[in-house]
Amino acid sequence: MSTRALRVRRWVRRRVEAASARGDSGMSAIEFVLLTPVLFFMIFATVQFALYFFADHVAQAAAQAGARKARATADAEPGGWRGEARDVVDSYIRQLGPQLVLAPDVKMLQPEQNTVGVEVTARIPTVFPGLDLTVHAQSVGPVERFVQEEP
Repeated sequence: MSTRALRVRRWVRRRVEAASARGDSGMSAIEFVLLTPVLFFMIFATVQFALYFFADHVAQAAAQAGARKARATADAEPGGWRGEARDVVDSYIRQLGPQLVLAPDVKMLQPEQNTVGVEVTARIPTVFPGLDLTVHAQSVGPVERFVQEEP
């Protein structure tokens, strides 16, 4: 433990002993000083928690919308579905959280012949310096195509 921390601890102990010797006079002020950083940490952690989960929701919604577009257009436009799906993903991010989903990396997926999808990875803003958080969302599904019923 550092010398500064030891000095602070001794000072607090002396104040507590002095306060108990004369009643609890001034104890509330000391408790307030000691608990204020904890309160601020809890407030900032709550805000960070909300930012993370809202950004995750935006990324999921964008990936699902892009995958829907990709599934609907991949059969009719084998070469053009990627651009249309990317436009839908970008539009969703612009509408829902342009300041929340930072530097999104959008990848078009085609894991199998008749399956397409979208993957979104992005950074999110943080309230704690030095903290680097990312969200990741993926949506994949079969290509939709019209098949005529045989008589």
